[in-house]
Amino acid sequence: MARLLSLFAGLWLAAAGGAPVFAAPAFADWAAVVVAGDWHAADGGPTEGFDNARRDVTLALGQAGFQAGNIRQFSVRPERYSDTRPEKSDVRAIYNALVEGVGRARSGCLFYLTSHGLPQGAQVDQGILRPAMLASMLDQTCGDRPTVVVISACFSGVYVPALAKPNRMVLTAARPDRTSFGCGQDNKYPFFDDCFLSSMPNTRDFSGLAGAVKECVRMREAAEKMTPPSEPQIWVGPQLRPMLPLYAFEKGLRPD
Repeated sequence: MARLLSLFAGLWLAAAGGAPVFAAPAFADWAAVVVAGDWHAADGGPTEGFDNARRDVTLALGQAGFQAGNIRQFSVRPERYSDTRPEKSDVRAIYNALVEGVGRARSGCLFYLTSHGLPQGAQVDQGILRPAMLASMLDQTCGDRPTVVVISACFSGVYVPALAKPNRMVLTAARPDRTSFGCGQDNKYPFFDDCFLSSMPNTRDFSGLAGAVKECVRMREAAEKMTPPSEPQIWVGPQLRPMLPLYAFEKGLRPD
């Protein structure tokens, strides 16, 4: 709550003619972790979809105002990506990255995971990151900071009850009992990640982005006759809800 009050104070000072507070991007002091949790397509063959999303979501966050030094990337096959130099997807390593990240960037947190999902949680390499485990990781690291969590996976709505806190926003690719789509060998990204990337340059903040992504997924699934619809889920805590418009994206182009 203290961080939110200080943000309000900054706005008051700006309105009163004080020193400009938002010269730096709104997310300049946020820690972010972006994880590709698998490399297999829905049919078991190889896919670059999750790593493409991991790479380009990282770029999109940078264009929105996150600082490159505050974003950590994780891949199941990091040795393949010398250009982006991700770390190995491992729950302990991800937790350590959050610990280190919030020690350096103290104003907020973002966690983004793209992978396959089960009703028990989302896949991270050979294991499952269960909702209670992720909730504990975020409680111990991000704490009461403004926090945005994005889970792109089948059945990912299962995370909402465990993660729902007043200072958090949770956006998932599907409701708890539905699959999501676009994890084939030929898909550049899963549908949800594609919609996240295509919608981000045209929205002002995470609140607007969440609604745009949900509508984009609905239209994409209808156009390709994918049923039943995945129905992405959005949850915004009451403490964070009035603050989200103050965290505006810098404007950039979508990665090619």
